[in-house]
Amino acid sequence: MLMGDTMSSPTVKAEGIMVPDFGSAPPQACPMHRDANKSAPPPECPMHQASASDKLKNVPDVPAHQDRAYEFVECPMRAANGAKPTMSDINPANMMPPPNQQPSSGQPFPLSVVREESTIPRGGSEQKWVYPSEQMFWNAMLRKGWRWNNGDINQKDMRNVIRIHNQNNEQAWQEILRWEKLHSKECPCGPSLLRFGGKAKDFSPRARFRHWMGHELPFDRHDWIIDRCGKEVRYVIDYYDGGQVPKHTILDVRPAFDSLEAVWDRMKVAWWRWTST
Repeated sequence: MLMGDTMSSPTVKAEGIMVPDFGSAPPQACPMHRDANKSAPPPECPMHQASASDKLKNVPDVPAHQDRAYEFVECPMRAANGAKPTMSDINPANMMPPPNQQPSSGQPFPLSVVREESTIPRGGSEQKWVYPSEQMFWNAMLRKGWRWNNGDINQKDMRNVIRIHNQNNEQAWQEILRWEKLHSKECPCGPSLLRFGGKAKDFSPRARFRHWMGHELPFDRHDWIIDRCGKEVRYVIDYYDGGQVPKHTILDVRPAFDSLEAVWDRMKVAWWRWTST
């Protein structure tokens, strides 16, 4: 599931980058800017030029719960009361069934099973990523070893956790889109998110350098792999507490140093930041 949560802040603040506007917005014919049920993808977009067999080979592995996610967006209670997962529900990448939307044993209060659709296009699909429900988030915390005690989080806290989690991810995607303006000519339809992973204790070199300079370490880190019209590009996202600015999460979003192209992008943005101040 998309993570990046903190219970301390209902608002998100991102470290914006100074990227000039290179022209008009992505063409309205692109998949993420239209209703997928009304028309076929435009032939000019590279990610739609592969053959049918190639498409099957290139479909990225995604969490199994994304396949049934829209059931919990459109009719959550009916979906939650549906049949138990079958072998067709198993994710072949990890042989795990979809996350449980049922209350856990000894759960002190009921939690919502409603899931919210994000604005983030899902790579290899005409759909978007769908955020976890309160119940899914609770069950995920239990799987990681957390146990509820009297005086811990309540129903209202869980609602806030989900809201903050979703806001963080939406803001992170908007920051990625700002970076991707640098490549709007080579990828006019814009990027999609292929996969992601949390690396909370694997601090990036940039985060370690900031720490040596006297700043706090990030409380979380994610790596997001996007599809830039057939090219996989990795972004690093560090999550910082707002510090003296209360009720804020600061996101530091940038392309990873995986290629000379990424190095050049960051050099250009650093120059624009310096010359614009």
